[in-house]
Amino acid sequence: MTIRIVLADDERMVRTALRAILSAEPDLEVVGEAATGAEAVSVVREQRPDVVLMDVRMPEIDGIRATEQILATLADPPRIVVVTTFENDAYVYDALRVGAAGFLLKRAEAESLVQAVRLLAHSDTVLFPSAVRSLAAEHARACPAPAPWVARLTGRESDVLRLMGQGLTNAEIARRMEVGPATVKSHVAAVLAKTGTRDRTQAVIAAYEAGFMNAR
Repeated sequence: MTIRIVLADDERMVRTALRAILSAEPDLEVVGEAATGAEAVSVVREQRPDVVLMDVRMPEIDGIRATEQILATLADPPRIVVVTTFENDAYVYDALRVGAAGFLLKRAEAESLVQAVRLLAHSDTVLFPSAVRSLAAEHARACPAPAPWVARLTGRESDVLRLMGQGLTNAEIARRMEVGPATVKSHVAAVLAKTGTRDRTQAVIAAYEAGFMNAR
């Protein structure tokens, strides 16, 4: 399967470098580029890629709003990964909160970039979960919020949410809990519904903001 990719960055040199790295791989195809957030939304709607590499700071609308619009308006949206210079940037946290699947540093090695794109396209994992956890924990401490949904989680759902926070896929959670993948998928769906989130990354962030990850 060829993985279709859209690049969104206001720096042409960055897009050119990313295209050269990704296009060198036989299973990766760059199908569009955007220099602004508004262009990113338009190109993604037209091309329907599997993965979007999204800069957070762009003209017109930033990568956060572009991510939010893409995820809110497409029935089967792509996995979006934030590409950033600073991993502790508040912009990155905001992008994760609205649904980005993870983030990449612009200084990442070419091999790491290629592996990340393949991982996003072929699995349900959260990209770089340890960094996401650190970012979520840091920002959550500044804005703790009560969450009624915590009391509505079953014991199994609580276990699944904590394992999601460790970056485990459904298959890995199933092995850890010694249950079938279908059971885990059901628990994940229940967690997303009860937390009011659309994907795993948002659920993990919601869990940190509610103080759930530090509670037993």
